[in-house]
Amino acid sequence: MSNKERVLDLIDGITSGKLLEKFEQYYAENVVMSENKDPEQTREGKVANREYETWFVNNSTWHGVEVGPVLADGDHTAYEMTMDATVGGQRIQRTQWAVQQWKDGQIVRETFYYNA
Repeated sequence: MSNKERVLDLIDGITSGKLLEKFEQYYAENVVMSENKDPEQTREGKVANREYETWFVNNSTWHGVEVGPVLADGDHTAYEMTMDATVGGQRIQRTQWAVQQWKDGQIVRETFYYNA
């Protein structure tokens, strides 16, 4: 399976309510995830990121989601997503880019870029 096929499967899981299942499948034990490369919003390791993703899933109501371009180049993939959701009681409408670095079929780094 190519990284493009993997990221398309990941996106399908996110948009169909299987985010946690896809997280377990595609994220490496040493994954580093960050919001806008902000050190205060960077989580290191699968355990810390699983806690965050679980909180996100359990505290979100989705009103709409659209996927834009999906890019793949070797060990790097990226996709644009426009979302309308209530997260932790706050309604957000955001377009973001998610950029992934892959190694051995798993994501080792993911950064979300958006206007806060």
